[in-house]
Amino acid sequence: MTDQSGNQQTKTFKIKTAKLPKWIRSFPIKVTVKDKAKMNLGSNELTVLNRTTKQTFAVDGDGEVRWYYLRWNEHIFEQLNNGHILLFNKIKSSDEKYNMLVETDYFGRVYREFSFDKTLGGSYAETAGLSLVHHDVAEVPNGNWLLTVDDDSKYVEDTIAELNPNTGKIVKVIDFKKIFPESMYKKSKIKANDNTSSGLGLMDWLHINTIDYDAKTGNILLSARNQDIIWSMNYQTKKINWIFISKPTKEWPSSFHKYLLKPSKGTKYPGGQHGVYLLKETGSKLDILLYDNNIAVTNGDKKQSGKFSAATEYQINTKKKTIKQVWSYGKNLGKQNFTEVIGYAQRLKNGNTLINFGFKNKGKESNIIEVDAHGNQVFNLTITNSAKDMTYVYRAYRMQFYPDNYVFDVTK
Repeated sequence: MTDQSGNQQTKTFKIKTAKLPKWIRSFPIKVTVKDKAKMNLGSNELTVLNRTTKQTFAVDGDGEVRWYYLRWNEHIFEQLNNGHILLFNKIKSSDEKYNMLVETDYFGRVYREFSFDKTLGGSYAETAGLSLVHHDVAEVPNGNWLLTVDDDSKYVEDTIAELNPNTGKIVKVIDFKKIFPESMYKKSKIKANDNTSSGLGLMDWLHINTIDYDAKTGNILLSARNQDIIWSMNYQTKKINWIFISKPTKEWPSSFHKYLLKPSKGTKYPGGQHGVYLLKETGSKLDILLYDNNIAVTNGDKKQSGKFSAATEYQINTKKKTIKQVWSYGKNLGKQNFTEVIGYAQRLKNGNTLINFGFKNKGKESNIIEVDAHGNQVFNLTITNSAKDMTYVYRAYRMQFYPDNYVFDVTK
């Protein structure tokens, strides 16, 4: 403590905490690189390991667990503008499905909960064992939440919905069966194959896994794994801005030709990609970052498919409808870091990039690597996954604990 006269006093307090839960104490975490002087750690930043199922937790630069969440959580972990976090829970681990969207804080205090026992069409999703919300959520300036959802049809994961958290009402729905050519979903033979919907005859032609909202333009940026496609559109007008996909122009209706981006030489088409989001926008040029699983599901780059996975930055000229690859990391790691599903890449404040190879070695490991702008590793953490529980790291985030706007209100 320093008083107004500049006098300093120091007092050290030692606080004994309870032991970490057994599942954390015995968790197989191995750190092989930790150059903390070059890592983006800030004053209180941790790496959140958000898994496909079970509990979410966060580690420091040494790989030591510093925060954990006791409820089972699936896919969703979003830090809101008010400093709270949004998750998608099972209230009881024995519950058949994840069906509870929860706004909480880092102490675990719950502010709002929304149960999704019904689909948008009104019939009970519970009869089919489905979860309405799945991969991602984005907060919009009015405080509402954009959710990737199912729409109570035979086609899953091809719809987004806007939820007003103050009323619990769905205020807007965009069904991409009404945006893209009818042939894309009617001719698709890709069946939903998750544990809850397999065998029900449901079709997963699109599989939206990312939604990113740009408050400056009102545009949304989306990724869909099963078409190997990323695209931008205006959220209010639903007008498409551009599409990046390897599907030949001749296979699109002529009305879509004006949206298709032309890649420059050396620019790779992504395949089965995840986590696309906007980095910056300057005039007609915008930079985006994504995790390229590099598996050609229906389109993608068939020649390079399966050889590596990578975090890749692209620059798009929206006027000329061109796209070029400006940075990438992962190709040099080869097939050992190839991940056919899940994954994420995050550009950090110091220019480093945190990359989650979440399904390494066919899901036996999740490998989180932080590299600088030149591709030098400054952090490398590996988690050995349980094949039985499928607890892969879905996304890894470097986040400030706690955000500057968080209020420690001990009265709640």
